[in-house]
Amino acid sequence: MRILKKTIVSLIALTFFLGLFQGHVPLVNAQSLDIDAESAILVDASTGDILFAKNADIKLPPASMTKMMTEYLILEAISEEQISWETTTEISDYAYSIAADTSFSGIGLRQNKDYTVRELYEGMAIISDNAATIALAELVANSESEFVQQMNAKGEELGLTDFEFVNSTGLTNSSLGDNYPEGTDPDGDNLISARSAALLAYHLINDHPEVLEFSSTIESELDGEPLENLNWMLPWNNTNFDQYHVEGVDGLKTGHTETAGYCFTGTAVRDGQRLITVVMRADSYGSRFEETAKLLNYGFDEFTPVELFEAGYQLDDQETIEVAKGKENQVGVELADQLSSFVQAGEEDDYSLEYVWDEDKLAEDGKLVAPIEQGEKVGEAHLIYQGDADYGNILSDQENQMVDLVTTTNVEKNNWFMLTIGAIGDFFSQLFSTVIDTVTGWF
Repeated sequence: MRILKKTIVSLIALTFFLGLFQGHVPLVNAQSLDIDAESAILVDASTGDILFAKNADIKLPPASMTKMMTEYLILEAISEEQISWETTTEISDYAYSIAADTSFSGIGLRQNKDYTVRELYEGMAIISDNAATIALAELVANSESEFVQQMNAKGEELGLTDFEFVNSTGLTNSSLGDNYPEGTDPDGDNLISARSAALLAYHLINDHPEVLEFSSTIESELDGEPLENLNWMLPWNNTNFDQYHVEGVDGLKTGHTETAGYCFTGTAVRDGQRLITVVMRADSYGSRFEETAKLLNYGFDEFTPVELFEAGYQLDDQETIEVAKGKENQVGVELADQLSSFVQAGEEDDYSLEYVWDEDKLAEDGKLVAPIEQGEKVGEAHLIYQGDADYGNILSDQENQMVDLVTTTNVEKNNWFMLTIGAIGDFFSQLFSTVIDTVTGWF
């Protein structure tokens, strides 16, 4: 009896021990991820898929994260050759009044010299200088008021939903005194949701990747004065910041005002996979980085890029589609490209495909109409996630990833004689079916 008990205990222990090595046990799940901020989001920067969200659709003041839109418009103006990095500009009275106010973040711009776009952009991107931001806005649009109109128009164009820009810097309009942009509320504040801030960061990084050269710069200088990045998550050679550093962080934008609290739009890349985070209304300067670290570690630790369906994949029972008016009665269809996703451990089987056919290429009976060329797009294959934590995608026009669905071979159109024979055959087949149905009805 004693031997039996020992055997049972040993088997239980062995089963538990082996269980520790069966597959990957998630360190954290989305339900238990506790982010100490009013709003937060985690996004796959390649697909726009949302990996985690907390109150991501409420509009909050973003403070200097507003400057991401200013950065976008300046980089766009450079890419369109409206200005260049070496274009120079003077500092207006308005911008100088901001530079001279020690209550604003600033580097003390002077009015007795011209500054290049690069110098001002570094001041804006590295140390979040407000006067440099206003000077750039005035350079591109003649006035900050007109620049704000461009900011809101670009927001609409990029698909931002919950947002309103009232100035280029992220300061409250009331702090600007009589200089607040014309056409905006004198007591107004910039507003944006974490979802829209992440979407803005997504476009900024993907459309103008050079922004990361500036956001990852730890130290520079202007007029002999040091510019030190406000992002403590970068790889500083400073033990005071070691607790905040996360591998791969190279941006993107901090923000703080009394009404906004402490905000941060972060981004990091590891092994070619980039994530975007937004944390809004955190409690302290350091806590926004600590909460961002939670999001990034969760994303990189729990998710892996996986090729779910390879190029040329054919869905079971839908390897072919019927063809009308062709020399062949059917044609093969396959994925034109592979479909990959950033997949949480254990969810590799929670994805499926759904075919969406191009209705313009189908006859009324649902058949493809010949002639058909090999590799011709005849629809799309949509990637469907069927797991428990579906947060959607920040891109409003893309609920699911998709690739083209293409034909595997050519199908020539039948000649007129065969088409006529086919039409006659269809006619008599339909007539025969009608007669049979009628006769059957008599009995």
